[in-house]
Amino acid sequence: MTSLTRRTALAAALALPLATLGGTVDAQTRTYVLTTATTGGTYYPVGVALATLAKIHLQNAHGIDMSAISSAGSGENTVLLRENQAQFAIMQGLFGQWAREGSGALEEAGPQDNMRSIAMLWPNVEHFLLHSSLVETGTAADLANLSGHAFSIGARNSGTEHSNRFLFDNFGVDYDSWELVYQGFGPSIDSLINGTIMGTNINSGIGVGTVTRARAQMGDAVTLLSVTDEELARFDGGTGLYFHITIPGGTYPGIDDDVLTIAQPNFLAVNADVPEEDVYLFTRTVYENLGFLCNIHPATCDMSLDNAMAGLPLRLHPGAARFYEEAGLTIPDNIAPAD
Repeated sequence: MTSLTRRTALAAALALPLATLGGTVDAQTRTYVLTTATTGGTYYPVGVALATLAKIHLQNAHGIDMSAISSAGSGENTVLLRENQAQFAIMQGLFGQWAREGSGALEEAGPQDNMRSIAMLWPNVEHFLLHSSLVETGTAADLANLSGHAFSIGARNSGTEHSNRFLFDNFGVDYDSWELVYQGFGPSIDSLINGTIMGTNINSGIGVGTVTRARAQMGDAVTLLSVTDEELARFDGGTGLYFHITIPGGTYPGIDDDVLTIAQPNFLAVNADVPEEDVYLFTRTVYENLGFLCNIHPATCDMSLDNAMAGLPLRLHPGAARFYEEAGLTIPDNIAPAD
């Protein structure tokens, strides 16, 4: 489904009035949309789990309903939030930084004054996959060997596409010499398996199913690249957003040793106009049910109140801030709700 068709369908299905936020099932129910990413990554299953929590715990008791939808990822999610086609979104930290500054992929659109943070979620881990015939060092330096070969950089206007361009620009790799293919995670892995591309980057939670499938079907014919200290510094470009993370041995078929790669934070964003009480109740529900989320996807198992605000790129929504204050946390000045 194209972005335009998706937005049209959303508008028709929810019948969102221009002057109100969210559709209404009846006078007591507020209906919200949580936008995620493509179905082959981590955002979508976790988004469905978050929406399910809202339905179970908040629909009957508080009149809050929520549905999760797939999208092209953080790039489209920014537009959906801005146009009120969605009220909640899972986003890359990089897009939160761009939204606050009106920079990067959002320079033309400018600062996204309607966006607020709710919580940090889990690390968005870079899985650089390269056909083993192009591997020499086993590190990100081997990306230079893609010259003249096909590489899937992500669906057009997706968070994956934009963050990959950010990383590769910083790294100094000549990706204009590659044959760029624009596909989501699932189709990218299909293409890698059938040999029509030679590499891709799956930026998702540890244990993502698409990487498992690639290794299960290709075995040693595909390599999960590691990232050195020097390569991390180049990828990050001085932003301080990216950090090292270890993919434990045994996570993916046939990879018995730990793989050191990089990650950026994912966070949960919300439209500033969502009522404080609704965001408060939703935030509380999430943190009261972390075990449920961990059972849905292992990427969420590290979520806790201790790291709920670590590295948030946008100011908190007052509803989330209220929950954290009640939980005894101190809110940093740089993300405290604006007056």
